[in-house]
Amino acid sequence: METDQPYRNVFTVSDVSRRIKELIEREFTDVWVEGEVSNLRSSAAGHIYFTLKDDNAQLSAVCFRNSAIYLRFKPENGRTFRVRGRLTTYEIRGEYQLMVEVLEPVGIGALHETFNRLKEKLEAEGLFSQERKRPLPPFPSRVGVVTSPKSAALKDILSVLERRHDAIDVLLYPTEVQGENAAKHIAEGVDHLNKEPDIDVVVVTRGGGSLEDLWPFNEESVARAIARSERPVISAVGHEVDFTISDLVADLRAPTPSAAAEIVAATKGDMLERLKRAESLMSAALRYRLSELRRFLATKVGGRGFVVAENRIRQMAQRVDDCSLRLETLGISRHLFASSDRRLEIAGRAISDSMSRFLMSVQGRFASLTQTLNALSPLAVLERGYAVCRNHSGVVISDASEVEVDSPLAVVLHKGELAIRVTEIRSQKKE
Repeated sequence: METDQPYRNVFTVSDVSRRIKELIEREFTDVWVEGEVSNLRSSAAGHIYFTLKDDNAQLSAVCFRNSAIYLRFKPENGRTFRVRGRLTTYEIRGEYQLMVEVLEPVGIGALHETFNRLKEKLEAEGLFSQERKRPLPPFPSRVGVVTSPKSAALKDILSVLERRHDAIDVLLYPTEVQGENAAKHIAEGVDHLNKEPDIDVVVVTRGGGSLEDLWPFNEESVARAIARSERPVISAVGHEVDFTISDLVADLRAPTPSAAAEIVAATKGDMLERLKRAESLMSAALRYRLSELRRFLATKVGGRGFVVAENRIRQMAQRVDDCSLRLETLGISRHLFASSDRRLEIAGRAISDSMSRFLMSVQGRFASLTQTLNALSPLAVLERGYAVCRNHSGVVISDASEVEVDSPLAVVLHKGELAIRVTEIRSQKKE
């Protein structure tokens, strides 16, 4: 007996789950969802699980490891976020969930808009111009740092300076680096360090964080303080990927606090090499000058009357060479750094002063010798009306008995020379 029953289209649980999955994924391929984060947890594999909720509903969310490593902001329980992703289902439990790709705190859009407005304003005023940026001093001796005294940024800076150049003094202006009052205090810190004596460069710094954490360094008050600073300013805010208004206004942007310290402090080896080059240039200049003086003296030296003076000059030149050689072999720069780790500028100034005094001493002696040479010079005697008489062989005649009547002679005057012949010999009368 046949029964008249309606046809039943029966689905398996898997079929229903699959159909729901297809419908949801087709409809919600790219959505933004806003809600408060709760039930936050991470798996050993690096996936992040949490729930987004509002007053009336909640939505499971997951951010898999390959997306989580690129999140600029990390989710926090109790904080409201906007999340971008796509809806899918977890068929094993029959639940739908949001697969997260981008996550940012609520209010981030407004911050971006504020950032861009201020950036355009300051750029139009020329505060980012390369022409107004000043070079850093090559060998700073005192550095001012504006940051939190408990920050990792300060520890990094001090560690690098201690390793590379422990002769640099650091003056810290302690301040908050995030929060409502941070911008005001940072600006005050920059202004205060400009009033401190002997500050060579100012470093404004903090470690990484979210856009909201770094926001004080995007405030106009901080930008203005950096722009009016009389000392060069290095901005080292956040990590390498972070950019702030402070970075754009500062004379130099360092990607990290450690990098700022590396820029400030040249290594002892770098300074030693520069000092060596300076010593070499000074020594070469001194040798060249002495060579010029020798050539000048050579043009003045020609007769026997110069022998004594020439010997004195040679002895003095040899002494100068000995002093130059000792300067090179002693390794003044190594001694300076090995004994007391003095600053390069002090060593350079000492060497320069020593060289200047030595060269002035040489020039003084040379001037004195030149006067002596001029006094002894036969040319000076000839200028007074005397003459030098030579025979045909060029030998100077000092005794009338050395020549005969009708002998040819040459008489050297101050200007020119006479060719004569002896007509009479008159012997000096004995008294």
